[in-house]
Amino acid sequence: MSETKKFKTEVQQLLDLMVHSLYSNKDIFLRELIANAADAIDKARFEALTNSEIATDWEIRIEADKEHSILRISDNGIGMTNEEVIKNIGTIAKSGTKAFLSALDKNKEENSPDLIGQFGVGFYSAFMVADKVELISKKAGSKDSATCWESDGKADYSIDESTRENQGTTVIVHLKESEKAYLEEWKIKEIIKKYSDYIEHPIKMSITRKKEDESEETTDEVLNSQKAIWLRSANDITEEEHKNFFQHLSHFGGDPLMHIQYSAEGTSEFKALLYIPEKAPFDLFSQDQKKHGLHLYIKRVFISDECNNLLPDYLRFVKGVVDSSDLPLNISREILQDNPTILKINKNIVKKILSELTKLKENDLEKYVNFYHEFGKNLKEGVHSDFANKEKLQELVMFESMTNEPGKLISLKEYVTAMPEKQKEIYFITGEERAVLENSPHLELLKKNGYDVLFMIDPIDEWVVQSLTEYDGKKLKAAGKGEIELDDESKKDTDKKLKKASKEHKNLIGFIKTSLGEKIKDVRFSKRLTDSACCLVSDEYDPTPNMERIFKAMNQSMPSTKRILEINPDHALVAGLQGVYDKSKDDPKLAEFAELLYDQALLAEGSPIPDPVNFSKRISDLMVVSLGK
Repeated sequence: MSETKKFKTEVQQLLDLMVHSLYSNKDIFLRELIANAADAIDKARFEALTNSEIATDWEIRIEADKEHSILRISDNGIGMTNEEVIKNIGTIAKSGTKAFLSALDKNKEENSPDLIGQFGVGFYSAFMVADKVELISKKAGSKDSATCWESDGKADYSIDESTRENQGTTVIVHLKESEKAYLEEWKIKEIIKKYSDYIEHPIKMSITRKKEDESEETTDEVLNSQKAIWLRSANDITEEEHKNFFQHLSHFGGDPLMHIQYSAEGTSEFKALLYIPEKAPFDLFSQDQKKHGLHLYIKRVFISDECNNLLPDYLRFVKGVVDSSDLPLNISREILQDNPTILKINKNIVKKILSELTKLKENDLEKYVNFYHEFGKNLKEGVHSDFANKEKLQELVMFESMTNEPGKLISLKEYVTAMPEKQKEIYFITGEERAVLENSPHLELLKKNGYDVLFMIDPIDEWVVQSLTEYDGKKLKAAGKGEIELDDESKKDTDKKLKKASKEHKNLIGFIKTSLGEKIKDVRFSKRLTDSACCLVSDEYDPTPNMERIFKAMNQSMPSTKRILEINPDHALVAGLQGVYDKSKDDPKLAEFAELLYDQALLAEGSPIPDPVNFSKRISDLMVVSLGK
């Protein structure tokens, strides 16, 4: 019995978009329907390994009915039950429609056909060329009747039983009057050659030709080459073919930045064709991107695109195919995760990817920097998480630095090569913005001595420096943590000066510490300040204020860490405060000045002050006193 159902709101929005299509390249509707058919056959092919009830003579069939302006795309793949049809086509949960519309609105793109495939809404693209779409599907291996789905792409769709006997799905596209070109043999062949030639299942079409005696003969023609692109010689694959195959795998849009073709022999035999995208997808760090990685084939049989152990998470931007000769065809998806052969493949692929990125960096730095702007955060994630490849990854990461213009990235190797001979450590500072870090009081002594400082302004850098503690035998040192010690000669002079200042101003320092109380851990004279009056410093192994801000931004609790207030012993303010203290250690202005010092140190590092109103009042009072003089 036929049943009519309303589309969800977001699906209705999508259908309106498709019906009143903004896309100039409408050819993609056929690409998407063929891709869906191929996926359905891949799934059935896998299920057939353990279920003899499933038919195995795989094919995709296209039929152009010019008389009725109908294009049919059929497969004998996995098919769908009634419930699955409703779930996969009628609801937002499976279609990804809401995310699609959000991305389209965000990017303000009027011609973004690749977004269609990226969000799994490829079926709906048929409405770009159709007045009505029907879908008839029967689940492989099921005794239930087939299901018929039908809609004109407006407010609702109908569901009914169908008489289809064979497994699989047929999509029936009732073409608009203006789209009849899609019934022409040349047009269909053109689209398949461009987008679907590598699909290994035959795409068949009945073609009628006139014979010499003017009689007609109808024969089946296979429209695609069916040769798996990853099994072909590298010299035989064109850039256009690489581009199309990359888009088929990833639905990113755009071109691949580079491709890596790899054949492994010996203890583990497999072939791989990998792509590094030119641009990162907007949802690069979503769970879906982590979930869907490389496509795993075993002896050309598609097994899964969710074999997480083929690649580590940080390389989730890499798309491609791995075809193994060692794994048994009947292996389960669960066993795959911890299979030693998979782990061997992982090790080899990661090594190859990092090797190719290293070559790119050495041979075409501009191209590598463009890649790094898109995926640098991923490599940094790897430094923190992939201990086995840490040394390779630390050669690939790059940062801005104090002595280079904004936007210019340098490697750790470049930093070390440019270090003055007397410099013993690699200095860095973490924060949110370069402009704030450039003026940080923590850098004053380093600037004076001609030392460069790495600016680590990605949130992930806070985690990177927990793992990247040393490079080329030189320790990484946070400019805003612990003590700053330069060379032995200057250390003697500095220690002598600080010892003298600490003795002369012992009581004043004690007063400031008592006045600030629980806000600080300690007060001491500074080795790192040359111009500013004061700064706040973390202990060597304490989290930075930037780390605390990051955790708060993620709505995660993190206790605030007390820090050390460092005061410049050469600053005129010290002598002034000492004078006030010597005159009257009970002068209420001293406590106000201590608070101002603390707030000033917070502002200098870009941290919010706890009481802006009182800070403003103190500044006003100070101005009044100064102007009164």
